[in-house]
Amino acid sequence: MSFWDRILFGNPFRDWAIAIGIIVISFSVIKIVKGTVLTKLKKWSLKTATTFDDFIVVAIEKILIPFLYFAAIFGAFDYLTFNATTTQIIKVAKLFIITFFALRLITSAIQYFIFAFLEKQENSEVKKKQAGSLLIILKGVVWILGLVFLVNNLGYNVTTIITGLGIGGIAVALAAQAVLADFFSYFVIFFDRPFEIGDFINVDDKVIGAIEYIGVKTTRVRAISGEQIVCSNKDLTDSRVHNYRKMLRRRVVFRIGVIYQTTSEQMKKIPGIIKAIIDVTENATFDRSHFSTFGDFSMNFETVYYIESPDYNMYMDAQQKIYLEILEAFEKEKIEFAYPTQTLFAANSFAGAAEQKSSVVEQKPFEGN
Repeated sequence: MSFWDRILFGNPFRDWAIAIGIIVISFSVIKIVKGTVLTKLKKWSLKTATTFDDFIVVAIEKILIPFLYFAAIFGAFDYLTFNATTTQIIKVAKLFIITFFALRLITSAIQYFIFAFLEKQENSEVKKKQAGSLLIILKGVVWILGLVFLVNNLGYNVTTIITGLGIGGIAVALAAQAVLADFFSYFVIFFDRPFEIGDFINVDDKVIGAIEYIGVKTTRVRAISGEQIVCSNKDLTDSRVHNYRKMLRRRVVFRIGVIYQTTSEQMKKIPGIIKAIIDVTENATFDRSHFSTFGDFSMNFETVYYIESPDYNMYMDAQQKIYLEILEAFEKEKIEFAYPTQTLFAANSFAGAAEQKSSVVEQKPFEGN
């Protein structure tokens, strides 16, 4: 018997030599491809503006190349003949390797697409940190499904496992309804983005402040009075949230009243005076000003203008300037602002008199010392 015909573990040396040759040649080809093609792909990806090609290069280097090394080994084993036990072990190892690298590719793709989505948003680095919890959960789900798939392909009946997971899931859901509600609300906040970190919000006039942190269960708001308010995510998604950061412009309505002794000529001037003041105010756009109502003690004007910014300090600065200039203009035109007054007419009766005289008394608000 020649050397090549000798048997080792059920296979002649000739077959072992061929199998080793398959591994050596395959490894050499993979190494050459990695050193030439992959290097060129890396240089090309650095020149492009997109990040998808970078993801492809990383996936090839970290996932595809290692998988090809294992594929070469298993390809060589397929050339050999083993007993039933060894063949089953190799089959199980194949399934483990294929499942492992497939799940790594899927989870890497999920992470890439989520980060690519967040990259286009404001405060992307902060949001990427927040997405850590979401990624852990998604990866956990993918790995659990992958393991169920692996067990099923190994020939085991997974129906019992799936049924047990379903019953267990229902029990957990019933026991942790509040936690799960906040968790799913976190998904709504994360993907729908009704508000983000740094936004100034008003939640049904109960919570007013700036968003500091968005977690899996709670969102933390820094109130205008200084304290931190912790809100459950479900409460926020179920409430009416006014997001002032999303405001493009601020609509301002104010009303002033003048006394009834104001002449018609003065009344006609008032809308023009207000318009001229607003027109020269920075970041303010005049809309309208009208004599709107006859009040109990005043004739009222209603004015509408816009501040072309959501900034509250800018709005207050403009409003103060407008009010002071209106006050100054009214002083020049001798137009008096109205204040709450009431006029009483009293009839004086004299015994046997045929005429009645009336007197007028003006009541003003009491002014304390």
